[in-house]
Order: sequence, then C-alpha cells, then structure tokens
Amino acid sequence: MKYLIGCLGLLFFIGLAWLTSNDRKKVKFRPIIIMLALQFILGFVLLNTSVGNFVIEGIAKGFDNLLQYAAEGVNFVFGGLINPDETSFFIGVLLPIVFISALIGILQYFKILPFIVKYIGLALSKVNGMGKLESYNAVASAILGQSEVFISVKKQLGLLPKHRLYTLCASAMSTVSMAIIGSYMFLLKPQYVVTAIVLNLFGGFIITSVINPYEVTEEEDVLEVKDEKEQSFFEMLGEYIMDGFHVAITVAAMLIGFVAVITMINAIFKGIFGISFQDIIGYLVAPFAFLMGVPANEIVDAGSIMATKLVSNEFVAMTNLTSSSIEFTGRTTAIISVFLVSFANFSSIGIISGAVKSLNEEQGNVVARFGIKLLFGATLVSCLTATIVGLLY
Repeated sequence: MKYLIGCLGLLFFIGLAWLTSNDRKKVKFRPIIIMLALQFILGFVLLNTSVGNFVIEGIAKGFDNLLQYAAEGVNFVFGGLINPDETSFFIGVLLPIVFISALIGILQYFKILPFIVKYIGLALSKVNGMGKLESYNAVASAILGQSEVFISVKKQLGLLPKHRLYTLCASAMSTVSMAIIGSYMFLLKPQYVVTAIVLNLFGGFIITSVINPYEVTEEEDVLEVKDEKEQSFFEMLGEYIMDGFHVAITVAAMLIGFVAVITMINAIFKGIFGISFQDIIGYLVAPFAFLMGVPANEIVDAGSIMATKLVSNEFVAMTNLTSSSIEFTGRTTAIISVFLVSFANFSSIGIISGAVKSLNEEQGNVVARFGIKLLFGATLVSCLTATIVGLLY
C-alpha cells in the first residue's frame, strides 16, 4: 500500500507543478525522469546501504569534530553561563555557526570551494538540461546560503530575464547553507540531513523545470562568477566570522519571535475554539502528509510540524519535532525530518528578495512579485524529497 500511496504522491506533487507551469508545452520529461531516477538511486544508497551509512557517518563525524572545535571558542567566551548538566540552544546550537562560517571563508579564500562548486555545477548541467549558471547556483546555494550566493553571480544578475531569475531563487530557497548543517545535525539524525540536501538539489531542478521551463541558448549559457574582493587573509576571516555571528543572532531573534507568537496564537485559539492553531493547520496539511507516506494515524501531528516550518522557519519546526511528546514511527520521523531541511518558508521570500534588491533594485522587485510562486515551488521540492524517502524507508 505504501508504494501505491507514494507513487500517487509523486504524481500529485509533480502534477501540481505542471498545473502551475508557465508553458506546459516546453516541459522536457526526459531530464525529469533521469533526475527522478537519480534521486531514488542516491536516496537508496544513503538510507539503505553500508556505503551510504559509511559516507554519512564520515560526514557526521566531521561535523561533530567541527562542533567540538567551535565549542572551545564558545566556552571560552560563554563558559559558566549554564549549568554543566543543562544545554542552551543559542550557545550549543547557534553559536557554532560562527566557526563554520569562518571555515567556509578560509575555503573560499584559497579557491577550494569555488573550484568544487563550479565543476560540480558544470557536470550537473549535462544532466538537468539547464544552463551552467542555474546549475552552479544550485550547488553554490548549498554552500554559501540563500542570500550570499547572489553576490557570486552579481555580474549577470541585472541581465537575467524573469524566468531564469526564478530558477536561481527557487534553487536558493530549496537548499540550506553549509554554515548551519551542523546545527541541523544537532536536532535531526545526520542521515536525514544529508539525504535531504542531496535529494533537494535534484528536486529543485525537477520542480523548476516543470513550473518554469525554458531553453537557454549558447549565447546565454555563460557563467561569470564574481571573484572575492581583494582582502588580506585576516580581513576576510574577520568578515566571515562577523557574517556567521549575524546569522546566529538573526536565527535566535527569529526563534524568539516566532515561538512566542505561535505560543500566543495557540493559547488564543484554544481559549476561543478549544483547539490550537497548530492543530488546525495540522488538519490542513494532513492530506499532503498522507501522500508523502505518513501513516493515517500520524498525519495531523506530522502536518502540524510541517506547516509550522512554512509559517515560521525550519528551526522552530525542528525543535517542535525533537521536543514533541508524540512518539512518531521511524518512517514518519524520516519523512518529517527531510521535509524540514530547506529554507522554504514565508520569511525566506523577504530574505531572498532583499538580498537580490541590495545588488540590483529592479531585479529585487521582480523577485518580490513572484515570491508566493517561489515558496510554492520550493515547498513542492520538499514534498517530493519527503515522498521519495517515504517510499525508500
């Protein structure tokens, strides 16, 4: 039965993308089928094989070591503020972002990351049928983040037509930044975090090529990556450290605000209607959770967590999942976990449009106008990934 429901889910989510397509006649199904097959192969390897377990354990161990290094710096500044047997989300989960950001800066400075990203992107462009710029941007977004990635393609940003700009923004919203992967792994199983990142990369190409199909001519298929501005090593390091700190502070502020607002709204709804706001949105999202493969007796609770991510952010939803008194089955936990690993939420519309606007005001306004469709596409990417994991679990 799960295979029937999962296959219906795949058809449904891709069908939603097709119904909202800008030009259904231009949709190329061959690259879509190839990328779907790659998603299943890679998902199976990562979730169900010893090779996949070895790779994920290696990645998890690497990030665990990085978090331990980060803890040395955090404890030097904040040590003693919490009891030894207690944990602080800000200190233990968010502040390590500062160190990871610094590490990314070092890899950028020595041209290691740009080399890797560029050539992985070029290889992907042979598979997905899209342009070199679109493929580069998808990989770079997973490293640099949804706002910083646009700086690297600043030279071409003002020249892009609306349809290509949509693809770049959808890729950025469908992925996550390497700087916060360690924080995700603190809240979710590394296996699900890594699987989601890999599958979302291809899922982003699938959904955007259905919603927003187009041809890139040879003249247009140019990739001009902006070099980092000339800085000394320590200037660069200081800048990336401060960028990481700003991310940690921003996420902390968003969590304080969203958690408080959702708690208040839940109390109001319970007082008036006898049911919390999160339960209501859980019922609304429940049919989609069912199509992803969540068992019928868990779809409302799972839908509530998924919807929380959309209306607030992934960190709020992840903390809800880890602190929930509800004991989800392993399959449901896997489906919810991979769904949460992306930037697909309402606040990301403002983040991405603001990032583009800071570089090109006219293009930033264009992004703001298709913001809802951007979120719709990125959410379908998460649904597609979750459905595939539900079939493979």
